[in-house]
Amino acid sequence: MTAQVSSEASHADRLQQEVLADVRNHIGHLTLNRPAGLNAITLNMVRSLTEQLQAWADDPQVYAVVLRGAGEKAFCAGGDIRSLYDSFKNGDSLHQDFFVEEYALDLSIHHYRKPILALMDGFVLGGGMGLVQGADLRVVTERSRLAMPEVAIGYFPDVGGSYFLPRIPGELGIYLGVTGVQIRAADALYCGLADWYLDSTKLADLDQKLDQLQWQDSPLKDLQGVLAKLAVQQLPDAPLAALRPAIDHFFALPDVPSIVEQLQQVTVANSHEWALTTANLMQTRSPLAMAVTLEMLRRGRRLRLEQCFALELHLDRQWFERGDLIEGVRALIIDKDKSPRWNPSTLHGLDPSHVESFFHNFTQVAR
Repeated sequence: MTAQVSSEASHADRLQQEVLADVRNHIGHLTLNRPAGLNAITLNMVRSLTEQLQAWADDPQVYAVVLRGAGEKAFCAGGDIRSLYDSFKNGDSLHQDFFVEEYALDLSIHHYRKPILALMDGFVLGGGMGLVQGADLRVVTERSRLAMPEVAIGYFPDVGGSYFLPRIPGELGIYLGVTGVQIRAADALYCGLADWYLDSTKLADLDQKLDQLQWQDSPLKDLQGVLAKLAVQQLPDAPLAALRPAIDHFFALPDVPSIVEQLQQVTVANSHEWALTTANLMQTRSPLAMAVTLEMLRRGRRLRLEQCFALELHLDRQWFERGDLIEGVRALIIDKDKSPRWNPSTLHGLDPSHVESFFHNFTQVAR
């Protein structure tokens, strides 16, 4: 919601301001418009995006869609987790409705009939990744910071993460999901989480060329032609490329305690610092969230896209009661004491049967 909205504005008008919609030269432009909140997505924004995308899908005068975030800091820093926390604490249903409708929106983007160009400038975290990973053309800039950081607040990487993370080559996606680390443009391209790199100073040029585009071929090819004149598809020196052998080794180990234990024992000079940093980071995360994430991602490798969303919803319906999310939000967002009391508190306290219990009866859900 923008500060410019007057008190006389209707409720619907105020909500609409959180998502700006505009059509220029047969392109529907959608802008997440909560820059002060890093464009964190709310249920009302999910509904606005869903409604607008459905309308444009049926409009023969709209050939393609461009999705972006307002401001220079973030495309979207994830879901508005505070509102979900409040909903659960107040006994409301917002947190339940949010995930059902958010996942449906993300799935619809994967299947959208017209090309979607996602401008992933700034932070693209959690729910932001869910919005862009189904897009046809994913553009990063030097300001891009991508992550699925849910384990930091006691949650698991959802919004399709169980599908797109394990499909990154090797164990890179497992590493990103279980640790929640952020990556930049070069690694995003290397992992296949983005398709093009464009310097942020050229975003205005891109808009101009889109406004002047002479449609000739298929809309997707026309958009690719515009990007080819401004952007590149590879960047040198992706840090994860050098770390790939180590990541593939450690994150293929059977469970999270084994991963951390072996990372702590690394003495090879070129991997030592990374291994210790990773082990120390993982020891600040929710043990339960990491363990469930590891199992979820490994199952996700064998599931279709729709089944992955079904699995995530199956986990989510249990997580507010049985997981660590409420405590993580309390410690990191509400009270800000940064001392979450995870349950269990350490990796050694993990019970494999408890982790497995979150997946019970999923085959019935997936059908």
